[in-house]
Amino acid sequence: MHRPLLALALAAAAATLPARAQTAPAQQLYASLSDRFREGRNGWEQAIQRGDGAHVRRALEAVVDREGPAVNPSDYNEMHALVGLRNLLAQACVVEGTWEEAVEHLRKASAAADDNAANAAQNLGRIRQQHLEKLAEWKDSQARQEQRLKELEAQPGLTQAQMKSRTQIRAFLDEQKNAVAHSERALKSIDDVLAQLKVDKDTYAKSLAEWQGFLVKEKLEASQAGSTAKYVADKLEQVKADDARPRFERIAYGRRLLRLDPANPDGRRFVNGLLGIEEPEEAGPAPKKKAKKK
Repeated sequence: MHRPLLALALAAAAATLPARAQTAPAQQLYASLSDRFREGRNGWEQAIQRGDGAHVRRALEAVVDREGPAVNPSDYNEMHALVGLRNLLAQACVVEGTWEEAVEHLRKASAAADDNAANAAQNLGRIRQQHLEKLAEWKDSQARQEQRLKELEAQPGLTQAQMKSRTQIRAFLDEQKNAVAHSERALKSIDDVLAQLKVDKDTYAKSLAEWQGFLVKEKLEASQAGSTAKYVADKLEQVKADDARPRFERIAYGRRLLRLDPANPDGRRFVNGLLGIEEPEEAGPAPKKKAKKK
């Protein structure tokens, strides 16, 4: 019955915000979009889990509209954050029941993740190749100097000049070892980044395809039910019965059904119940007026 809801694919560090998601105060400045994402992510995710998608959506739309156009496509960290923000926007739309809009944000997230992986592979690939070339050069030079040092140390007695050469070779080898270690660490970092960006690309492409297929299936099932109202009524009973599902998913599905059939009173009661909103008491019939005696 249910489609697993959008999972957050990024692994950026999260920071704590006040429980209610909101846009940053005007005086709050961020050095980068990555900083903005790290600062706000935890609060936005918590609000979405509570079902407060509307506030998250407004906050994220403001951030993306204001800062998104300025993101440099070659800056993989900033692009990574932009992908994460669009993904959160999609999740906010999911919990609000506006799943077509969620798919559109997911499409943009997927396109950005694809561009980011391609640009990073090109830009970091050049740096990676430079490290590989330097490593080969350094290791060759290191091998030659190690052989010279070995020959010097094998001699029974060294002249002042030879001892000076030995000291210089040892210092050179220490310097080379540090340079090699630095490049090897850089290569590992580059490979880790490229691997993560590929995971992002594949994850969002898969999620987008699944959600697009899910909406097509939803339309088909509604058509087969004979009417949208009938489809919503039947699906609502399934959602209500499936109380093992996380509250977030049940809210999202309930709101989705309300979007499809706003006139369904059971759907409104179901969603309000999950949100802890009390239903107004129905007014009883007005008392009949006694007939006046003539």
